[in-house]
Amino acid sequence: MRSDHGGPGDRPDGGRPRTTAVVLAGGTGQRVGLSIPKQLLKIAGKAVIEHTLAVFEKSELVDDILVLMAPGHVPDVERIVARAGLRKVSRVIEGGATRNETTERAIAVLGEGLTDGEERHVLFHDAVRPLLSQRVISDCVRALARYRAVDVAIPSADTIIVTRTHGDDGEFITEVPDRSRLRRGQTPQAFHLSTIREAYRLAARDPNFQATDDCSVVLRYLPDEPVHVVRGDEWNMKVTQPVDVFVADKLYQLASTAAPPPRSAEDAYRRALAGTTMVVFGGSYGIGRDLARLAESYGARVHALGRSTTGTDVRDPRAIAEALSRAHAETGRIDHVVNTAGVLRIGPLAETDSETVEEALRVNYLAPVEIARASHRYLAKTGGQLLLYTSSSYTRGRAEYSLYSSAKAAVVNLTQALADEWAVDRVRVNCVNPERTATPMRERAFGTEPAGTLLSSEAVARTSLDVLLSPLTGHVVDVRQQDPTADASAAESFERALAASLDAESARERTT
Repeated sequence: MRSDHGGPGDRPDGGRPRTTAVVLAGGTGQRVGLSIPKQLLKIAGKAVIEHTLAVFEKSELVDDILVLMAPGHVPDVERIVARAGLRKVSRVIEGGATRNETTERAIAVLGEGLTDGEERHVLFHDAVRPLLSQRVISDCVRALARYRAVDVAIPSADTIIVTRTHGDDGEFITEVPDRSRLRRGQTPQAFHLSTIREAYRLAARDPNFQATDDCSVVLRYLPDEPVHVVRGDEWNMKVTQPVDVFVADKLYQLASTAAPPPRSAEDAYRRALAGTTMVVFGGSYGIGRDLARLAESYGARVHALGRSTTGTDVRDPRAIAEALSRAHAETGRIDHVVNTAGVLRIGPLAETDSETVEEALRVNYLAPVEIARASHRYLAKTGGQLLLYTSSSYTRGRAEYSLYSSAKAAVVNLTQALADEWAVDRVRVNCVNPERTATPMRERAFGTEPAGTLLSSEAVARTSLDVLLSPLTGHVVDVRQQDPTADASAAESFERALAASLDAESARERTT
């Protein structure tokens, strides 16, 4: 696998030295209880390493990417790179038995083809830190204009203690360092290639050499070389323990919460939706109706289905299949399938009759299952998306909501499982989780509620459209009431993600 980004050392424009991100992925999954390397574990619908590589792919300051993968798993990463279209990845090679050996292999590869005096900048980054920000990358690259070695760190919020072991009596504190001077190291660690290469050359002469990171090698063997520190991010966590997998997944959910897009995204909506076909189950009222109207306004051909309008009963698998078949027959394609249909039955389970139980499960869980089964063959042809809906009660069941809460939890698990299962077909599956929303279903259950205490169905529909046009998959996207004076960075991030998604889709169309 070779990059088309130019020569080995200098940038094609003759500016700063070429900058290579080296993604170190030599670890295993033992500490998280896996039989596969932890960097291949899926979080938010994608392998951890794919998230990490995508961060560097998006950086305008990174010219190419070198991956050092755990032995035996190079083909796994090559497939991920090919499927995701990560064009900056120049090579994927096997890492060594230790972190230091892996770095030495990277240094050797980076030095290939360089002439005397030719410099290269390199960022060594842990593959299992997928939440790296563009700001940290930028700060590291810019720091290399002045310093030859750069580390990333954040202040320690915890008191750090130094201990010693005394026989069988256990550990005892020997020192409590001043916390104000302590930092928690992260990655990337950035260097001039000549500097880190020289540090490792000197380290090779030391029979007692061992280190857990690369800055410590420079610090020990090039003591006169200052190591500059760039401020890191709390989000730049390392996935090493089982709890980290859970936390990282939740952080991706928070990061993916869509905000109302800026007006400049309107044209992007039209470009993305014109000529597409959207099928909305539960499109007679509330969120489904508003989403259908919104999508139609941007040029989509929408089939809004409901029991009260088109006679489509989501409890009947045959009705679902026939509705999708008609939509496909009319337009020749189906790009988006949405299910907003739901029923809210509240009351003690012991006092609930069998008919009510069956209706709640059929509408709130079995209907999404049947819609997914019937939709897959259409969405696989277009690389489309299935969008489902859950409720905040999915995280913890509440008294008298047992049927509703358990079904909504099942929908979340269905979303995440299908996102993984259907990734090979380029079908995305996501789930929207709105807080309390003003819909006819809610009004029937709770009556009229105070103005301003509920989300509008239009706001949820707008966010739903954002998700449908994004590259997300496997996400549970929260929708919350927002302060209109809040910082617009989330909206700007969405606009960039939408533009990237459209560009990627155009590229796929050109190659098929």
